[in-house]
Amino acid sequence: MSENRIRLTQEVSCAGCAAKLAPSYLGEAVKGIDWPKTAEVLCATEGNEDAGVYRLDQDWALIQTTDFFTPVVDDPYLYGQVAAANALSDIYAMGGKPLTALNIVCFPETLPPSILGEILRGGADKAREAACSILGGHSVKDNEIKYGMAVTGKARIKDIKYNRGARAGELLILTKPLGTGVLNTALKRGQILDSTYDALIFSMTLLNDWGAELMVEYRASGATDITGFSLAGHGMEMARASGVDFEISFSSLPRFPQLLDLIESGFVTRGDKSNRVYTEGYIVCDELSPVQQSVIFDPQTSGGLLFSVAEDRAMEVLQKLRPRYLDAQIIGKVISPRDRNKPGILHFSA
Repeated sequence: MSENRIRLTQEVSCAGCAAKLAPSYLGEAVKGIDWPKTAEVLCATEGNEDAGVYRLDQDWALIQTTDFFTPVVDDPYLYGQVAAANALSDIYAMGGKPLTALNIVCFPETLPPSILGEILRGGADKAREAACSILGGHSVKDNEIKYGMAVTGKARIKDIKYNRGARAGELLILTKPLGTGVLNTALKRGQILDSTYDALIFSMTLLNDWGAELMVEYRASGATDITGFSLAGHGMEMARASGVDFEISFSSLPRFPQLLDLIESGFVTRGDKSNRVYTEGYIVCDELSPVQQSVIFDPQTSGGLLFSVAEDRAMEVLQKLRPRYLDAQIIGKVISPRDRNKPGILHFSA
């Protein structure tokens, strides 16, 4: 089989974070399991946090996470970079810095080993950019390609950012554009422009490291990253954990070029539907058109950070983000829950 003729996205049934198990299905599977925890565990599965936190001493903690998925692009090296950036993102979403990583590989032996080598090289180069050491990993034979990393990071305990910290009156900042699920679906069918592809690759391979540093420096209160459960899903988790509501302006949301046109043409992932089920009863978006609604439910791969920060610091943070995250925007604000018996509602205006 010629390596030049192999399109990785054609080797799998669905791409990237859109390949995740539906959150409602996963929730049913883990219901009732008593996960073991010692007193050193500061954060585990509760609250839908982005990573687990384990106290080392009075000042420092380890942050641990894992993420892997099917190819979102055809180029093996770029796929490795995207997968690594995505796995590292959960460490950054907690305000931490990555230390070490282990490769996770599922790969068919019917494909040339040189393709796997390029995937691993891409992951290694992105980890090197993050000053993260790769200590090894594990592989299994699989008919579908999957790659990612288990990552360990560290942070001062006082600097760790949880999704439960957002406070009423703060503003919400999103660092990367939305639409990777739609664009990756269109890419698989050869329907995106070269300029759109370039913007997509730039965003998905861009580390969230600088955003994390600014979250710590400017004392962001609550934070998460936007991945497979979409802006709606991850935003809902953050709002519910914090006991607040969010008001979000659709016109302020950063979006990729071509996105609305591609949605109009039917390029919507299966994750769009599962994310609507997951967030049912928590999303108020009557002002949005069906096409606009698909933007907020679109599963993201290696998406941006969403965090809340005091209003008097938000513009300065945005100005410092912009040289690196060109599309970063203030997208809304944190408000007291309109129904105190049911916090966590996301109110979208046009």
